Amino acid sequence: MDRQSIETSYEIRKLNQSEKIESFDCGDADLNDFILNESILYREALLAVSYVLDNKNNHQSIAYFSLANDRISLSDFESKTEFNRFRKHRFVNEKRLKSYPAAKICRLGVDLSVKGQSVGSFLLNFIKSYFIMDNKTGCRFLTVDAYAAAVPFYLKNGFVPLNEEDADAATRLLYFDLNDIVNNNE
Repeated sequence: MDRQSIETSYEIRKLNQSEKIESFDCGDADLNDFILNESILYREALLAVSYVLDNKNNHQSIAYFSLANDRISLSDFESKTEFNRFRKHRFVNEKRLKSYPAAKICRLGVDLSVKGQSVGSFLLNFIKSYFIMDNKTGCRFLTVDAYAAAVPFYLKNGFVPLNEEDADAATRLLYFDLNDIVNNNE
């Protein structure tokens, strides 16, 4: 499925406060449980906001993502030297802070019925654009604690490992520098 057919046939919308998704299967029990049961609790507690990609014809949700505030900070690195190396290449001296604003992709799931049709990449590109266009709060990075099996997908979509220490862990902290898009569009 190409970008234009996704944009023509589907719409991205924020879940309403008490709205419950009744049916969704991405093949991962944890991701399914989140959108079917937990997303409402996260929204009520102001911890995360979930969005769905709905088929315009039958209103079936074929994908979702959930976002929360985050940061990249000194504590995410093995040492202060690693953190300084990270920020040295991205910020001028005046912008050397102890942490930098980010948005976390808490969850991202694509229904099995459309797996392999670039829906996940479409959503990541939407999220990247979402934080660049009319940026209201200042957000420099996107982060994700990617399941090990999903790491290649995020790497293919421009995310980079924050450090090498968790290379063999069940999840891996990855980031995307939104400034890379801003600089490429100028």
